[in-house]
Amino acid sequence: MVEDGTWFPPADTLDRAELEEGETFAPRFNAEGLVPAVAVDADTGETLMLAWMNAEALRRTIDSGEAWYWSRSRNRLWHKGATSGQIQRIAEIRVDCDQDAILLRVRPQRPGACHVGYRSCFFRSLQKTGKGDLRLRFEETEKVAK
Repeated sequence: MVEDGTWFPPADTLDRAELEEGETFAPRFNAEGLVPAVAVDADTGETLMLAWMNAEALRRTIDSGEAWYWSRSRNRLWHKGATSGQIQRIAEIRVDCDQDAILLRVRPQRPGACHVGYRSCFFRSLQKTGKGDLRLRFEETEKVAK
């Protein structure tokens, strides 16, 4: 915790060198107070999901060792897996070079990260047809959770 009682120092108080290559953790939240967080399986490297974190979600993730997010659709904190059992235990937290994105390396406690039942939220890929149309192709065809 920094001196003013907040968890993270404001990113705009750091010079560029410290922000981009220093040791101070100062996530750059957007105008809505959110930062994107990508969850990947710590063992397989598979991308599981993209969600958003506010300062409280990030603080709870750090404190608890389990992933917390900010649900934009529900407008509230969301402990991943609290109702589905798809708890994501944190193996490592990384931040990108300018601290405006978080990477969570997680160990899922049960299969599935996607709320519709697939292992990954990225279960479809974009395909361009011969006519130039864009279509989605299912890369995962079996749901692992209900």
